[in-house]
Amino acid sequence: MKNILVCLVCLFIAGDSMAQINDLSGCVTKPIVAAHRGASFTAPENTIASVMLAWQQGAPMVECDIHLTKDNRVIVMHDPNTRRTSGVFLNIADTNSAELRKLDVGSWKDPNRYKNEKMPFLEELIDTIPPGRMLLIEVKCGDKVMPYLQKIIEQSGKETQLAIISFNLDVVAASKKMMPKIPAYYLIGTEIDKETNKPKGHSLDLTKIAREKGLDGLDLHYAGVTENFAKQVLASNLELYTWTVDDPNEAIRLKGLGITGITTNKPDLMLEVLK
Repeated sequence: MKNILVCLVCLFIAGDSMAQINDLSGCVTKPIVAAHRGASFTAPENTIASVMLAWQQGAPMVECDIHLTKDNRVIVMHDPNTRRTSGVFLNIADTNSAELRKLDVGSWKDPNRYKNEKMPFLEELIDTIPPGRMLLIEVKCGDKVMPYLQKIIEQSGKETQLAIISFNLDVVAASKKMMPKIPAYYLIGTEIDKETNKPKGHSLDLTKIAREKGLDGLDLHYAGVTENFAKQVLASNLELYTWTVDDPNEAIRLKGLGITGITTNKPDLMLEVLK
C-alpha cells in the first residue's frame, strides 16, 4: 500500500501546500506535517480545541491517542490515567466514560481559554476531519480495543482518512488483518548508547519486520533516522514517518532524507519552515 497516505492527502492539498506531499518516485519535496495530539503546543492535547486549531493552521494530518474505558468506549487520551491533564487520578480502563467526561482536561493548559474541555470520544474527533485530511490513531492500550475501533472506523464513512499507529507490534499487525485497507505503522523510539550517551541509529531489521507483518511503513523517533536507514526503508516500498519534531533544523535535515512525514507539536511552525 505504497504511499497511500500521500495519495489521500494529495486529494485535498493544493497550491503551495501541495509541496507537503512526498513523491517517493524520485522527486523529494516536503514531508507531510502531522499535528501531534493536535496543535498541542498551544491548545490542550487530544481535545477538540487542539484538533480544530490544527486543522485551522492547515495541518494535513492530526495524530491522536486512544484508550478503552470500562464501559468499552474508545476515548481520546494519551496517558492511561487522567492525573496529568485533569488533576484527578482515574485509571481510564477502570472508569466509565461518563465519569471521565466530567473532568476538565483543558484548564491545565490555559484556564482562561480552555476551561471545561473534556475528553472526546474517537467518533467526535473523526467527525472533525475536513475532506482530504488524515487522522492518525495511536492505540495506547492493548488489542482489546481493536473490535471497538474497527466498528467505529467502519461506521465513520471516513475510512480513507484514517490510519493506525502503535508501539505494540501485535496491535498494528492485528489492525492490518482486521482492516487491510486501513494503513498501519509501527512506532519505535530511539535507543541511547550507554557509553556515548548519543542516539543510536535505528536497526534495518525494522524494515524486515514491517514487511513481514504487511505494514505500510514505520513511524520512528527522529534522532535514530540516518541517511542510510531512510534510503533502505523507502527503497523497500515502505513509508517513513518521524516523531516528535519541533526543531526547525531537524525538520530540514529530515526533509533532505526524503521521509514521508513529520509529527510535531507545532504544526504552524513546521508548515512555515518546510514551505
